[in-house]
Amino acid sequence: MSADVAQRVFAPDIRERLARSVALAPTLLTGPLTGAEALAVLAEAEILVTGWNCPPVTADVLARAPRLRVLVHAAGSVKPVVTDALWDRDVVVSSAADANAGPVVAYTLAAITFAAKGALSTAAGYAAGWPPFAERTGADARTVGIIGASRIGRGVITALRASDVGWRVLLTDPYVTGEEAAGLGVELVELSELCRRSSIVSVHAPQLPQTRGMVSEEMLKLIPDGGTVINTARGSLVDTEALARECGAGRLDAFLDVTDPEPLPAGHPLLVLPNVLVTPHVAGAQGSEVRRLGEFAVGEVERYLAGAPLRGRLRREELARLA
Repeated sequence: MSADVAQRVFAPDIRERLARSVALAPTLLTGPLTGAEALAVLAEAEILVTGWNCPPVTADVLARAPRLRVLVHAAGSVKPVVTDALWDRDVVVSSAADANAGPVVAYTLAAITFAAKGALSTAAGYAAGWPPFAERTGADARTVGIIGASRIGRGVITALRASDVGWRVLLTDPYVTGEEAAGLGVELVELSELCRRSSIVSVHAPQLPQTRGMVSEEMLKLIPDGGTVINTARGSLVDTEALARECGAGRLDAFLDVTDPEPLPAGHPLLVLPNVLVTPHVAGAQGSEVRRLGEFAVGEVERYLAGAPLRGRLRREELARLA
């Protein structure tokens, strides 16, 4: 991982805790995994802890790491790091995605709350005068459509169901059965029906070839007037220009932590519209939250050495469905 990531994710006390379980390599690998510096470390490494900005662990890298048994990723998505070579070598892979999910769930719940209150439009009109009570109470925005029962999608569902607001929650996910949906306390529907019935649509599906542009112009037009789109998943899942047109017309609002492209070009309508809030991919662990990633990763190393099940273990067949 990069040096700045290591300093923030592995604060001194977390690093000291890790050093009580393993012999730490004297060198932090911050560049390519195929250079001379990396060769010396990888030749002895049995456990590789990775993070943001780590290059892919390819077959060439593994050839330099004959003793490697486990890779623990101290970040969210492990897709930029893992390759088939790891599974072929039976290297155990774990990700701190669960630790990163909590902040994303909290961000999404905040966006849902703002959306239900009509916060963006009322804030934009505040300069023209204090709005009357009827305009500050928001619409009846209690139907939330969740696209994707990922770990974050499920976390949002759980929080909404535990609230006393009385949210109605719809879900679309091709891998969820009706029985599972009932257990989650949601109604399972097709994407088109979800968009048609939801005043707030929150995107939590993985980035896959078949999910690219799934929230299309057609789907966006189905969302009722005054609706809100929230995207904390991947920008490619939403038709950016179609969303910009719907928001530009004032028909929809949006809270976007991810965009396509990312970043958006300067002057893009989504960056200047008063009914759109775009944040630079900050929904995941930020600031003091990044400690969660280091603590989770160290816990995984401790569990591995103790022969205990890993909380974040991933298997090859699961990777395709993950963000």
